[in-house]
Amino acid sequence: MIKNQVSIQGKFQYRLIGWKYSAGIRFLLFFALTLLLYFALMHKVVPETYDIRLGSINEKDILAPGPIPDAVATEKAKEEAAQKVQPVYQIVSLKNEGLIEAIFEKLTQLNGDAEVTPADKVNIYRTILPTIKTDFEEKQLRSLAGSGQYADALLQEIRKKLREQEYRIPEEAFYKLPRLTAEDLATMEPVAIDIVRRLMNDQLLDAQTAWAKTAELVNASTLTKSVNRELVQEIIRFSITPNKFFDQKGTDEAKGHARDNVKPVMIDKNEVLVKKGEPITEELYQKLKSLDLLKEDSNYAPQIGLLLLVSLFSGALYMFVRQSRLPINHNNSQLIMLLLIFIINIAGMRIITLGQSLDYPYIGFLAPTALGAMLITILLEENIAFISSVIFSALASVIYNVDHSQLFDYRYGLVTLVTSLAAMFSIQRASQRLTILRAGMMVSLFGLLAIASLLLLDDHFTKKDAIFALSFAVAGGIITSVFVIGLLPFFEIAFGILSPLKLVELSNPNHPLLRKLLTETPGTYHHSVMVGNLAEAAAEAIGADGLLCRVGSYYHDIGKTKRPNYFIENQTNIENPHDRIDPALSKSIIIAHARDGVEMLKEYNMPKSLRDIAEQHHGTTLLQYFYHKAKKQAEEAGEGKEVLEEDFRYPGPKAQSKEAAIVGIADCIEAAVRSLRNPTVEQIDSMVRKIIKNRLDDGQFNECDLTLKELDQIAKTLNETLLGIFHSRIEYPSEVPQQKTTAKGELT
Repeated sequence: MIKNQVSIQGKFQYRLIGWKYSAGIRFLLFFALTLLLYFALMHKVVPETYDIRLGSINEKDILAPGPIPDAVATEKAKEEAAQKVQPVYQIVSLKNEGLIEAIFEKLTQLNGDAEVTPADKVNIYRTILPTIKTDFEEKQLRSLAGSGQYADALLQEIRKKLREQEYRIPEEAFYKLPRLTAEDLATMEPVAIDIVRRLMNDQLLDAQTAWAKTAELVNASTLTKSVNRELVQEIIRFSITPNKFFDQKGTDEAKGHARDNVKPVMIDKNEVLVKKGEPITEELYQKLKSLDLLKEDSNYAPQIGLLLLVSLFSGALYMFVRQSRLPINHNNSQLIMLLLIFIINIAGMRIITLGQSLDYPYIGFLAPTALGAMLITILLEENIAFISSVIFSALASVIYNVDHSQLFDYRYGLVTLVTSLAAMFSIQRASQRLTILRAGMMVSLFGLLAIASLLLLDDHFTKKDAIFALSFAVAGGIITSVFVIGLLPFFEIAFGILSPLKLVELSNPNHPLLRKLLTETPGTYHHSVMVGNLAEAAAEAIGADGLLCRVGSYYHDIGKTKRPNYFIENQTNIENPHDRIDPALSKSIIIAHARDGVEMLKEYNMPKSLRDIAEQHHGTTLLQYFYHKAKKQAEEAGEGKEVLEEDFRYPGPKAQSKEAAIVGIADCIEAAVRSLRNPTVEQIDSMVRKIIKNRLDDGQFNECDLTLKELDQIAKTLNETLLGIFHSRIEYPSEVPQQKTTAKGELT
């Protein structure tokens, strides 16, 4: 039975993950893209006609151009706007700390009266405490009513909520209250007042939320006696009341403002010529016929032709996606992102068509048609952006075509292609958000040039046409950059895309984690910067993501900020604490920095790629120093206890990507070379190759796709970079004899 359950769970999890790589899902996504392109062009390519006979009853509304106010829709919009208004609440504080003072005053007075028996005190407290609270609340409500700031309905709502959320002190508490001494009450009162004041500073729609926090706050107070803590909790809960109340009058006023702010709904470009269910008279029939709205003969040629056209577009895009070197060639998640970019770009193009009925020539040039090309270039790659630009240019030439004598208006297609290509080449290797603005300016510039060439080639253009066309080109480039800046974070978060722009932002030294690393562990910070330089150079040498390696290196040892003094690069003028503790404990502290780093990165919502580097940069390598130290201690103790190598390895996982493996190599090499006092060229080269070989022999690269050729190139690049770093300190064999060095990479 258990086995079957495990099998079912495994299949379910596989299906959840498997959709990303499912061929069926991939087919559906391209089919959805084909439908998107079809419906985007259908209103322009396929003329809408109606199959109507004289004397028949119309089956649907028939519309014609013409902006007309729609009173019914306007009223509906007003009602919807009013319904969307959130309830209005008023914050009314009753100064509950005054109630605390009144309660403790009565407790001090009655407990100090020796003539009253404890049993009588219990009965008195059972009745007097609710009376004190009721009197206090009524006094506060009368004060609020006298101020004239609050409506009667609100005061009634306050009174109602106070009664509904009244806290009842447990019966056993009344028997404990008479036992409180004057000293107990004196220590309890300030604690109660402070906690009540803190809790009432929050907006309390339901007092129970504050009641739930009381125990924690009381336990953290200075009260030591358990009875005092128990009773002060009950007094605090008894004194806490809601302070956020529903305001009916304010809500009604807000709804009224929402209704008044609704603009009249217009029937843009259309008016109802024939209503549904209306008989077709001779007059209506002739009117529809004069507008070419009648379907004389069924003709499906335009639909078939459009379907073939958009299928060609989808097929071309599929071939480019298939040849891509990015995960999009097999990852449906990124394909969904591409489809979403198409939807957004086409939606922007269609929105601009709403203004074509206005007296603004060439308003189609205002559309941010280069938006899709720019986003695809940043988030995916240039090849897919290129074919997408071609598709967008074809779409624009159809969508903005107002001359029905031809299918395509080449002017819009040409301008779209030029601006999209300009956006592609301007945004490549973008490292700042400012780069997007510059790309938007390039879109405007090349749009101006393309439109100017078209205007000069056309002898019939007017001055008004030129002004509008050129102005729209400038505005279109600016709009494109603004939308890209706004949409880019959404795609980065929603699809886990770590763009170069995001990486550069994360490399800013003012980032809270990097500032923490610099101020608390300056040695580790310097080490991380050096590792970043090495890793970036090595990654770029083999075609990996150098920027990701550099930024990942900055954060790979962030976990060391939890226990900075246990890592050698931070031990300035202090004793090494590992000399005084057990090797097993040292091992636990050292390997914990990878796990701690991942947790800190998660806390700051850092991208998964950076978390993976922090977690995987040590893989399952052995902490040799502490392993041999533990073996030596075991041998000296003579207990015969076996020290297992597995107990002194990092928990992993091993590097899953080239970037994580490169950071791990650079991390170990930087620490090793730094341990050399006067490194020579031969020492550096020998150490670099030895470290890489040891990791290779240890199987640390088994789960990533690094090749032996790439490892050799990494070694050469690291040697060259290290020579540049240590050029002023390297001693050559002809000058100084080679020295024997050791590296304790475990402490880095």
